[in-house]
Amino acid sequence: MPTLEITPFDLIKYEIDKTTGYLRVDRPQRTSSQPPALYGFIPRTYCDQNVAQLGGAEQGDGDPLDICVLSERPVNRSEVIVNARIVGGLYVNDHGEADDKIIAVLNNDNVWGHARDITDLPDILIERLRHYFATYKMIPGQEPGLTVDRSYDREHALRVVEAAMQDYFIEYGD
Repeated sequence: MPTLEITPFDLIKYEIDKTTGYLRVDRPQRTSSQPPALYGFIPRTYCDQNVAQLGGAEQGDGDPLDICVLSERPVNRSEVIVNARIVGGLYVNDHGEADDKIIAVLNNDNVWGHARDITDLPDILIERLRHYFATYKMIPGQEPGLTVDRSYDREHALRVVEAAMQDYFIEYGD
């Protein structure tokens, strides 16, 4: 069950504070680009060596595993838990660190609820997600250090989640 940090209406990047469990302001978005989906993390996951190995990165980003949740209806608040079904993901490499973005659909959603795999989603939607993540950290005048290398199917996404759960157990125990 993902926890939402950002809605498509937010122009502020929030992140979970690992010590307190509260959301904190990470940074205002530099551009006018808005997230094309609900954005948050999967609790009790951590991106480290197991996640990095799946995508060929040097290491994980040291954060909980990110997730985008598609919903037909606007959800305008964060800090809520949603029930969602994983359908795929994006392999994101941020300066050599694995920063995968899992893609899911809100359970029982009237438009996206039928999707079982990333191939069930329109190509334009995946393109928007890729574009957003390829550009959301860009700073004018600086070379981007982030690449969105590829998308992957549900089966691989479930392996990424399992690897992030293993990394969490290694880092924090039960």
